[in-house]
Amino acid sequence: MVDTHAHLDASAYDADRAEVVARALAAGVGLMIAIGLNARSSQASIQLAERYPQVYATAGWHPHDSASLGAEELAELARLSRHPRVVALGEMGLDFHRNYSPPDDQRRAFKAQLELARERNLPVIIHCRDAHEETMAILEEWAQGHPRDRDLGVIHCFGGGVAEMARYVGLGFYISFAGGITYSGDRENLAAVRDAPAEHLLVETDCPFLTPVPHRGQRNEPAYLPQVVKKVAQIRGQSPEEIARETTATARRAFSLPEWSGPP
Repeated sequence: MVDTHAHLDASAYDADRAEVVARALAAGVGLMIAIGLNARSSQASIQLAERYPQVYATAGWHPHDSASLGAEELAELARLSRHPRVVALGEMGLDFHRNYSPPDDQRRAFKAQLELARERNLPVIIHCRDAHEETMAILEEWAQGHPRDRDLGVIHCFGGGVAEMARYVGLGFYISFAGGITYSGDRENLAAVRDAPAEHLLVETDCPFLTPVPHRGQRNEPAYLPQVVKKVAQIRGQSPEEIARETTATARRAFSLPEWSGPP
């Protein structure tokens, strides 16, 4: 399995990060993508990817921090994006639920990172909360001028319904589901899990957040990804082994990841 969204640089792992990686491998999670949230987080994620061969990294600026993304910070993201272990730009996007940065700053930072992704020909990791219509409008405009020799990126921790999922897939995005589906009562979101095309379906933990059942209430980590896979399989009427195999193949395609031959 591939955990396509893990905040492995989080301070929650400072005491046992090596053990967290080891537990993931033992659970069958052979590859993990450490997600950058700003310059410091992106650099830390890259350092983890340098240390652990099973970890890759992204470089990005989370919408919560959009107000602090200026020309100098964007240039640093461009520099970090050239590291050979960086497989995508993000986490970027819009979050109108918290609005920790003003909406105008979020829009500006989002569009600037999308343009950088176009220049670097890298997929993007999209954060969207209470902002689907505007996120899709921005992505639709951006996609019109984007070379379509590859799919464009991932809508991470997808919380929308079937209609939103179909629009994102139509634009060339993968749809990734996290631990929230193991306790969600949102029928529309669970229907999106059921109906997402197999070739566009991904799984993630978003750890240390969104811990899946039966571990809810504990710190989340990549070793719990099998619980997400199990729930996806239940919703789609497939076996966990099928979902693991399909989402692993999709993750490798989405991020140009290598094959995994098992724990060293």
